[in-house]
Amino acid sequence: MCGRMSCHLPTEVLARACAYRDRQGHQRLPEWRDPDRYCPSYNKSPRSSSPVLLSRLHLEKDADSSERIIAPMRWGLVPYWFREADPSKLQINTSNCRSDTIMEKRSFKVPLVKGRRCVVLADGFYEWQRRQATNHRQPYFIYFPQVKPEKSEQVGAVASPEDWEKVWDNWRPLTMAGIFDCWEPPEGGDCLYSYSIITVDSCKVMNDIHNRMPAILDGEEAVSKWLDFGEVPAQEALKLIRPTENIAFHRVSSVVNSSRNNAPECLFPLHLLAGKELRVSASSQKMLQWLATKSPKKEEPRTPEKAEPDVPQWSSQFLQKSPVTPKRGSAGLLERWLKRGQEEEPVAKRPHTQ
Repeated sequence: MCGRMSCHLPTEVLARACAYRDRQGHQRLPEWRDPDRYCPSYNKSPRSSSPVLLSRLHLEKDADSSERIIAPMRWGLVPYWFREADPSKLQINTSNCRSDTIMEKRSFKVPLVKGRRCVVLADGFYEWQRRQATNHRQPYFIYFPQVKPEKSEQVGAVASPEDWEKVWDNWRPLTMAGIFDCWEPPEGGDCLYSYSIITVDSCKVMNDIHNRMPAILDGEEAVSKWLDFGEVPAQEALKLIRPTENIAFHRVSSVVNSSRNNAPECLFPLHLLAGKELRVSASSQKMLQWLATKSPKKEEPRTPEKAEPDVPQWSSQFLQKSPVTPKRGSAGLLERWLKRGQEEEPVAKRPHTQ
């Protein structure tokens, strides 16, 4: 299952992280729709608004189905047939939908058949491991392994010098398969777009944490096929829905247990907050460096951003430090830990999970 996640990048930065190539091979950025409805957060829960990718053809007649839109949607699908005036009165939990029963339940089958497929964007998601013989549940943060690409490799993928501003060399967002629907209030009003995350049996490396996980779309080809409902029918797209072993994870503080807590501390490895300077993988080191030096300020909803002079070519040049200072001196711990990590070679291929 997936009941909590982090997605804290500002709108422009998130769009850069989702650069793609259209059917003609041109590098593009997804266009935002209703960006003021997106509120970045390190600790998102169901019923909040989260960014998703979808085909432009869903919103514009005669558009190319390979072109992408990025838009905020309510987490927790409200079916088109729901007749109450208040969507919060929906009695069923639709934040997740199981892949093995997706074709058996009308709430999920109809959107899938209509091609209403989307990709849910996140830094990563949280899951809780239940300890045997106790009531204690240990939270984990789960995300894509992070490998910083060499700039020399990026050159070959960019068509012209002007495209350098579209190159993304930072955190790789987690891309999860979802379905969405459009609900119209019975008494009239604006349509509500909402989504559900498709879940599958957990992969081997995550089985000890939980027996279910989101259906993660690993790679541009998988994302493209899932979104392009104009060219890829539902039955073929469902072949992409399977567990992936390409994940990394580490234990985090119980501060994430409450969705009211929204700070970078939610993502910090637990041993770092406890003052234990342990060596971990390069992927986890990159995550911490990203939080320490490149974490942008949280955007307030419906508040226009201040105009900036010239937007630099590399996103790492304009990402700002987080305004939230972690408690208990964790920022100092982070700085010391990173310094030590640069002097010592990590001993594990993925984050420490003990």
